[in-house]
Amino acid sequence: MTSMTGYAYEEVSLENAVVSVEIKSVNSRFLDLNINLPPFLNQLESYYRNKITEKVVRGKVDVYIRIKELETDTEVIADTTAAKSYQEAIIKVAEACGYAKESIPLSLIISQPGVLNINKNYDIEKYKEMIDPVFSSSYKKFVSDREREGENMKADLLSKLNKLVECAQFFKDWQPKMEKYFSDQITSKFNELLGEEADQNRIMTETAAMLVKYTINEEIVRLFSHIKAMQQELADNPTPGKKLDFICQEMNREINTIGSKNQFAEVGAMVVSAKDALENIREQSKNVE
Repeated sequence: MTSMTGYAYEEVSLENAVVSVEIKSVNSRFLDLNINLPPFLNQLESYYRNKITEKVVRGKVDVYIRIKELETDTEVIADTTAAKSYQEAIIKVAEACGYAKESIPLSLIISQPGVLNINKNYDIEKYKEMIDPVFSSSYKKFVSDREREGENMKADLLSKLNKLVECAQFFKDWQPKMEKYFSDQITSKFNELLGEEADQNRIMTETAAMLVKYTINEEIVRLFSHIKAMQQELADNPTPGKKLDFICQEMNREINTIGSKNQFAEVGAMVVSAKDALENIREQSKNVE
């Protein structure tokens, strides 16, 4: 089991650059992945996106890949034709405003767009080779962090699920007591009103009708079935988050029905305990993949 929250940071100083990779994630119903690269390396986005999705299924994941180069292979190209055109235009404006052309500084001309152009040679494969080991190290830490937290969550889920098992077993053990109580109550009422003239068949009919209304046997059977399904998900499914949430909804329906049919304080107290355990499971399931 894996948590949807995780964090990792790795920074490595190379001969001509410093490369850093930061990966962090929080809860999300689906996978929301954002890869942040220097603009000149945008074509590597799909490459690192595929790397992340190999092991990440759900969560809002932000990846920041940064490169600080100590030396750059940069060429500055001067467009003299553009510079002369700017100069001529600026001189016309200066003369029209009463300024001497000699007062026009060179800095004004070379600061115009397109006069000086930077030509940087980006060897994408070279940068990829620089980033890959740093990314792999950071990603390994990130996955490990999510798995570590996921194991803690799994232990908590199993603890709360064991509490639900106790509650379900309590309901099961109380079922025959409840049926006997209803039967005794109805028999007592008939005998009190009619004495020896009480019709046993009528008593049995009324008892059966009462049991149909208040019996919780079906709910108990379904509750145990949902518990078994959740146990199996926790044991076999590495990404059970969505399925756990669905099972919680089904469990909640059965527990609510048991509560609505209940006529006993002891069962009512156990219904509260079951709801508390289930709510903890539901909240925790939102944190796992």
